[in-house]
Amino acid sequence: MEFDGIITIENLIFLLGLTIFACWVRKTSLGKKALADSVPRRNNMPVYLPFIPLFIWIGTISLTASIAKILFSDLQYRQNDFLDNLILCIAELTAIAVIIFLARVHFARRLKGFGLNIKTIVKDFFTAFMNLLAVWPILISVMGLTIYFGELIWGREYQMQQHQQLKLITEDPQLLSRILIVVVAVVIAPLLEEMLFRGLFQTMIRSYLEVFCSTLVSQGTSDKERTTDRQGAWPAIVISSVLFTITHENPGHWPTLFVLGVCLGYAYEKSGSLFRPIFIHSLFNAVSIIAALYQ
Repeated sequence: MEFDGIITIENLIFLLGLTIFACWVRKTSLGKKALADSVPRRNNMPVYLPFIPLFIWIGTISLTASIAKILFSDLQYRQNDFLDNLILCIAELTAIAVIIFLARVHFARRLKGFGLNIKTIVKDFFTAFMNLLAVWPILISVMGLTIYFGELIWGREYQMQQHQQLKLITEDPQLLSRILIVVVAVVIAPLLEEMLFRGLFQTMIRSYLEVFCSTLVSQGTSDKERTTDRQGAWPAIVISSVLFTITHENPGHWPTLFVLGVCLGYAYEKSGSLFRPIFIHSLFNAVSIIAALYQ
């Protein structure tokens, strides 16, 4: 009885993830060799191109919301929630369509060069599960540290604010609204955010970093430095993770989202497939929804 009270499913998942992460750290020499075989994705993107779908996404939400406010001004509170999620869904689908078009135009090998190769879906799904499991202890630890420092700064009454979508899905009694929220959070949002922040921003940033590093090499750096300079993957991962993080409205979630973003960026660079970070993101959101409903 005492043993059963100490060891829980959450503890086992945490320990399993920690073991997988420790094996990865050992195998990659503390991460130094993790992306040694990462190949840059050939593209001809101008630096401003990733901002086009970003502004279309934001602009579509703003424009559609303004029109809806005029046309449906007499809706009730719960109906407004459903309409807001429907607008979000439309805006994200519009941005996804724009990204796919841009990827076909600006990437070598088009969508396959972008990282959307249907032949890798099965492998990417199972690897994504292992990747999320490995980073899970870090995510939980960062959440705990965020709450700890929040209590130190703002007092014992500090609580990490729940994500708006999670709050809606636990409070909204309408089945249709819940289904829409799940579809947006588990399917559409991961597709958009990974295509945008990993597929476009991270690729663009890495491409320009490697051009900069090549310039330094041509000015007389050694062969050893040249090998290191070509690996612009980690800086690109960090910068795109910062961009991904600050687009979320709740600052209390930023530390955890940044760690998740680094995991997503690493998965993309390591595999060359966008399906892998999409699946990781989708699984993370699904687990968050299940946990919110369970609580």
